[in-house]
Amino acid sequence: MTDIEIPYAKDRKGHYRFFEILPGVLSWVMLFLPLILSLINVTVAAVFVLVYLLINFTRAVAAATRALHGYSVMRKHQKMDWPGLVAELQAGEVSDASAVRPKWHYDNLLRLSVQPTQVKPDDVLHAIIIATYNEAREVLEPTIKSVLASKYDMKKVIFILAFEERGGERVERQSKELVDAYKDHFFHAMAVKHPHDIPGELIGKGGNVTYAGRQLQKWLETEKIDPLRVIVTTLDSDNRPDKYYLPTLTYAYCSCPDPVRASFQPVSVYNNNIWDAPAPMRVLATGNSFFHIVQSMRPHTLRNFSSHAQGMASLIETDFWSVRTIVEDGHQYWRAFFRFDGNYRVYPLYIPIYQDAVLSDTLKRTLKAQFMQLRRWTYGVSDIAYIIDKGFFKKNKVPRFSLWTRVLRSIEGHVTWAVGPLLVLLGGFIPSLVHPKSLAANELPLIVSRIQTFALLFALATIFICLKTLPPKPDRYRRHRTLFMVLQWAYLPLTTIVYNSFAAFYSQTRLMLGRYMDTFDVTEKAVVTSEGQKKK
Repeated sequence: MTDIEIPYAKDRKGHYRFFEILPGVLSWVMLFLPLILSLINVTVAAVFVLVYLLINFTRAVAAATRALHGYSVMRKHQKMDWPGLVAELQAGEVSDASAVRPKWHYDNLLRLSVQPTQVKPDDVLHAIIIATYNEAREVLEPTIKSVLASKYDMKKVIFILAFEERGGERVERQSKELVDAYKDHFFHAMAVKHPHDIPGELIGKGGNVTYAGRQLQKWLETEKIDPLRVIVTTLDSDNRPDKYYLPTLTYAYCSCPDPVRASFQPVSVYNNNIWDAPAPMRVLATGNSFFHIVQSMRPHTLRNFSSHAQGMASLIETDFWSVRTIVEDGHQYWRAFFRFDGNYRVYPLYIPIYQDAVLSDTLKRTLKAQFMQLRRWTYGVSDIAYIIDKGFFKKNKVPRFSLWTRVLRSIEGHVTWAVGPLLVLLGGFIPSLVHPKSLAANELPLIVSRIQTFALLFALATIFICLKTLPPKPDRYRRHRTLFMVLQWAYLPLTTIVYNSFAAFYSQTRLMLGRYMDTFDVTEKAVVTSEGQKKK
């Protein structure tokens, strides 16, 4: 059996350390490459910057196109009769010949008539694990209520509130009270306390949800319930699934060819509290929603992120999530990828799970909390050394082409995350600063300016999605707040550089220096009451 555990910090030596250092080195070299090339040959520098900008412009056009298509698909899926589709999947036939069904539904029915599904929809049980550290009841309770509002039979749902012992007595009392208050609505419910002193665990969400998953496994064994019947969804305390999330997940799980070697990724949309968040956080939140909509349209690049679902049988095969990294969500993809020798994929669910934009009790704390969230996300760069180590230095049966494409895509993605915004905004001016009398160097900023101006047209796709995904404006805000939702995009260059680029450089540089991020920085979550007061 393939060892899928990420090494402890003390065991990362030799080639492993080399590949931890590599992404940061590439990013810093790329950042200074226009300057280095300008000192060698100004024409080469100008060509490099221009080609890089054109590549990024092409990507921006593709992203805008995918985002608009993805938003359209998501809206269509939110309007579908998912309970009806699930019922037809169970019956193996369309109940109403005059009903309009998508072509893929007929294709699935035909395929499953020849190759029956491993699990029938009526046999499925859902387990919802909500992880909490120190969030207030005002944050957690709406999440539980959103699950209960699902267009699904709650007597086929197991509710687990996974709380941290280090959260203190208040969190333990609150967790037990919430489970007691809502347990009668579910098939089963339990509050699971994650001990704070388990050897070998980092302080993070991975240990919490893994401990809860193992308790769920014990309960299923006691009740003699086949793990293949159970689909596990992990939610953060502020995650609110769309009402059709559970039937959509049921359909996907029961219709995919191999549910054990699969996980399922809904679209993360950051708009629960979008009206309350400061303008820079709104821009970042919308940008993150935009990114996940785009990713949903690229299934071959899709990875586990934040809230995702995986069958219990699959989780048992991977020994649940990693307890050794702070990025347990994305890392789970690679654990499963190597456990199943590359025969593993993430299926997109074109249904949103609504999440909070970053918001704390003061603007200063909110700005800091946003950077801490982004630096945790960008620390996914630590997976690159893991992928190369498991793929090329450990025995496995992963197809080489599949491995190479994933390695190169991961490296390129993280380097672009750090360098891309800076080169796009500033790279065109560097050759002219070094060679102020060069025609090529002085023409470059003009060409770059025209490309960037044209690219702004495609940024309208982001604004469109921002406005279309806005929840209703709370009564406590006046009409001019809507105008600010458009004007806020003036912050885009600043937020892109300060939060995305700087956070990526921060994470990669720490990894280069061996200063590992070994504590999960919990993103502060505050809610604004109808009276306008913040509570967290």
